[in-house]
Amino acid sequence: MTSPPLVIQALRQPGALTSLSLADWDLLLRQARQANLLARLHALLDERGLIVQIPPQPREHLEWSHASAERHTQAVHWEVTMIRKALAKTGAPIILLKGAAYVMANLPSARGRLFSDIDIMVPKGSLNEVEAALMLHGWAATHHDAYDQRYYRTWMHELPPMRHIKRSTVIDVHHAILPETAYVHPDPEKLRAAARTLDGYDGLKVFAPVDMVLHSAAHLFHDGELEHGLRDLVDIDSLLRHFSDTPSFWPGLVERAKELELTRPLFYALRYAALILHTPVPSDAMEAAQAGCPNRPTLALMDGLFTRALMPPHPSCSDWLTDTARRMLFVRANWLRMPPLLLARHLFHKAFISPKPEE
Repeated sequence: MTSPPLVIQALRQPGALTSLSLADWDLLLRQARQANLLARLHALLDERGLIVQIPPQPREHLEWSHASAERHTQAVHWEVTMIRKALAKTGAPIILLKGAAYVMANLPSARGRLFSDIDIMVPKGSLNEVEAALMLHGWAATHHDAYDQRYYRTWMHELPPMRHIKRSTVIDVHHAILPETAYVHPDPEKLRAAARTLDGYDGLKVFAPVDMVLHSAAHLFHDGELEHGLRDLVDIDSLLRHFSDTPSFWPGLVERAKELELTRPLFYALRYAALILHTPVPSDAMEAAQAGCPNRPTLALMDGLFTRALMPPHPSCSDWLTDTARRMLFVRANWLRMPPLLLARHLFHKAFISPKPEE
């Protein structure tokens, strides 16, 4: 049996990094950089007081990534303040999602977490008012093709991404966590009803702990773009470890997955977090999550696909089937996103009719 990539070994046992050779460090840094986990490695070592035991050359790389992550965190706080100011008069309840939620809630998942945009969720009925307010404060749509606009506004769970004309920051405005055309439909009202207000930020909320995990699982296992798949799995690992201190968390997580039609992505999240990162999942929780387990042939196929596609996009982490696995999961994600006829129409339009991006 081949050993897992160095970055996986590092995530499982950060303490073992103090004995790596410089050649191993060179490979590990390359893998971690491709997975967008370089600053996360620094955080894991720093939490354990081990950063000073790392050789000077790799430590310098890690410390630079840490400094970049710290600046990123400051920028996120500023950007959230600007978004809150822009939307103050709309009265729309704002829920921060994913990376921004981890940062603003000061969760362990935020340590070393880098991301390119701010995701928020507002009620569907508030979308027009929220979009207009953001435009007045400098955000502009990034997709100008008429078909793309219709695609987002009619079928998807979010507006087209908006980029600020001065700061170049991007915001994604969601009204649900999965597309309206998807096969499963987690009720946004249930998610909003359970959301929790951030301390010191009236009008800003984040999902309840179980919903935060389920959203991360739904995002990862319904998405066909898995370049940052390992980073997202690390998020799930961190969330599970952090929230598991609450006795009601594990039974509540499984029951909530049933309520929101997310038993399948929860099953995959627990399975691959435990398999790849050795996340400690209680046996009774794993057994209860079997409600989302597919049939045996499908599970064998998914194991072959996800255990490859969730690795960093680096040659040392790939085999001859990795590219095929990623392509198959991309097809699967689109299949989950739309019914067959609509999907065929969409792919035909994108391949042959939509204008090509400008050079």
